[in-house]
Amino acid sequence: MKLRFRKEASISAIGLIVVWQVAAQFLPPFLFPSVTSILEQMVDIFTDSAMVTDALATVVRILLGMLGAFVIGSFIGIIMGMSEKIQRYMHPLLAFDQGIPSLSWVVFSVIWFRSTEFRIWFIIVMTTLPAFTFQIYDSYCAMSKDLVEMSLSFRPSRWNKFRTLVMPSILPGILTAWKINLGNVARVVVVAELVGASTGIGFELLQRQQLFDMAGAIAWTLVLVLFVVVSQAIVTLAERYLLRYRPRSERGL
Repeated sequence: MKLRFRKEASISAIGLIVVWQVAAQFLPPFLFPSVTSILEQMVDIFTDSAMVTDALATVVRILLGMLGAFVIGSFIGIIMGMSEKIQRYMHPLLAFDQGIPSLSWVVFSVIWFRSTEFRIWFIIVMTTLPAFTFQIYDSYCAMSKDLVEMSLSFRPSRWNKFRTLVMPSILPGILTAWKINLGNVARVVVVAELVGASTGIGFELLQRQQLFDMAGAIAWTLVLVLFVVVSQAIVTLAERYLLRYRPRSERGL
């Protein structure tokens, strides 16, 4: 199955590259640059220290923002699961937050805060917080009632209850939330960096737009996509290791 997936993914990627290269033969370079020019730009990004610094700046912003949203979301999700009263108050607020476009948070942060770094962190937190919270809350509520009652019969301490019952129950939701948010935050961070940032992938994309450098814009976009793909692969590997005790059902059932 894995071999087949890799084969199909490779065929799709090669097909896209071929179509793009054919289009580049008939259209202006500022619209469809050649594949070789895009690859040259990517080589420049990974070999130029200033460009590597810009890429790392975006990576650090993404990780710090998601870490903040994860900590806050975990706390809110767990207390929502423990208290129905708190859940009734918090759920509408989180649903409201989920409906606010990321561009609106960019505008709000520019008005509210002076620090560019804090703006970007705030935007990432506010756009990823609902997904973390809802996933953890749903996982908490999905705990087996029989398992909870059995564990309580041993009168565990709060720490032991969290370690042996709550944490294993919410861990799948946590990992799923990280995979989902990694894709979402890549789109958000670029918009956030367009406003006031002097480093990062968003800043570099703005420079390429002003120069009508399509090859550079695509190269920087691919760098961000590569980070997301690698990060999601790491989370998937961690998921397989941490949840290796769970039985796997056959696909297609």
